[in-house]
Amino acid sequence: MENKLLMTIDTSFALNFSIYIQNIYLNQNRDEQDLKFPYLSTRMPFKEDFELRYIELWNDVSQKISGDNGSRDLKIFYKEKKLFYQHLFEDNRDSLTKFNEIYKSFQVWWDSFAGRFTVERSIDETTHNLYLDLANFLKESGVEPKKPLKISLIYDECLLVNPDVSSYFVVLPTKDFYLKYKELVPKLRGCFY
Repeated sequence: MENKLLMTIDTSFALNFSIYIQNIYLNQNRDEQDLKFPYLSTRMPFKEDFELRYIELWNDVSQKISGDNGSRDLKIFYKEKKLFYQHLFEDNRDSLTKFNEIYKSFQVWWDSFAGRFTVERSIDETTHNLYLDLANFLKESGVEPKKPLKISLIYDECLLVNPDVSSYFVVLPTKDFYLKYKELVPKLRGCFY
């Protein structure tokens, strides 16, 4: 059987922005040694049922970008930014100002050399190994891929949602490429259905 594995790994603006917000939320109730990036010293006006709303938002955004080539992801981040605000933040003037600061802070970081570029390049070497391991699995198991496998890379773990593997789509933190690589290939095998 000829290997026909097509695999794309991209960094999602919308999902990484979700992780950015998640970490700000989690930092509000963490000990100093457990803080995550980014750290803000002021309390953000999150909605009381933030965690439930976060899960809903994550699932919605993931679903929208799972079969997308990237244009939907950019649209969500730039044109539907109010989706994040309305879902996760209290609705008042002070809250909107703080949300806009978070949004701009993420955008500046993500568009910088230290942001998206560094996140993407951090897995370059491992990506080649992952491709070979998955191609070997497909060859050995006789599985013929039906479409490209899309991996959406996030800079940190999603702690409020367990991003499930779905058909030809998965969300992975960079950490998994280094600390959980042995579990990664078996996990990704579940995408080929």
